[in-house]
Amino acid sequence: MNLASLDLNLLVALHALLEERNVTRAGQRVGLSQPAMSAALARLRHHFADELLVRQGNRYELTPLGNALRAPAANAYAMLDRLFTSRADFRPGDEERDFTLLSSDYAIAVFGAALARALHAEAPGLRLHFRHVPPGFVEAPEAVLGAVDGAMMPHGVISGLPAVELYEDAWVCLVADDHPEIGDRITLDDLARLPWVVYQRTFDAPVTRQLSMLGLEPHVEVSVQHFQLLPSLVAGTRRVALVQRRLAELLRDVAPVRMPALPFEAVPLREALWWHPVHTHDAAHTWLRTTATRVAASLPAL
Repeated sequence: MNLASLDLNLLVALHALLEERNVTRAGQRVGLSQPAMSAALARLRHHFADELLVRQGNRYELTPLGNALRAPAANAYAMLDRLFTSRADFRPGDEERDFTLLSSDYAIAVFGAALARALHAEAPGLRLHFRHVPPGFVEAPEAVLGAVDGAMMPHGVISGLPAVELYEDAWVCLVADDHPEIGDRITLDDLARLPWVVYQRTFDAPVTRQLSMLGLEPHVEVSVQHFQLLPSLVAGTRRVALVQRRLAELLRDVAPVRMPALPFEAVPLREALWWHPVHTHDAAHTWLRTTATRVAASLPAL
């Protein structure tokens, strides 16, 4: 297929139709009359050889292909929007713009709050949006990053995309302050027999993948989508958890937990800001990355 022969306005219509599931509302969303949007739908149906929208009673539903196209169309629309709003210069004190970064709650607490303060002071017209990393990010990071301005993630999760280094962190073990079986140190046998609290899935954190290389498979009793919940879910139980030292220091007073010494040398966490290559030379993104590295350099040493 020759991409040059395609009318990119059809992407705008496709995105609106798949989101609104209604020809009239889709037209209103993009400023087209109902006949013009109907004509665009007819062209899209011919292109994809699929109805995309089918009437069910008094409303429209997406076909299986239409439903499958919804996320890619949204990502492509967002990427093109960012591409064609790129500028050769960027004046942070004068600009109004939205930046969207994907992140875990850990990176927001440890670094994102400081970044937001810097943007507030230097670029009051900017709006910063933090979004949770979507489930399919690891499988298709380039597609997801095309629809946002970047992602704060550690090395070891994705690769092959541009990134700037932010900061390093270390892993510590958490146990209840009154844990009856653990003293100042914890052993590999303890980690193997005690129940765990983990972030999302067992091996979403690089350090737990390291444990699998040591032959240890954690017995997961609780999993959560937020690192900041780990101390509260450890307190008052026999559970253990691994958490980043910077976050553990921030949460020291949240729950009665302590940090026994680990029985192995945990690989350090190296947090980076990743982005889609299309953003590399955009002046606004360059300023954002420069500001992020400067803010990261001001973080307290471990």
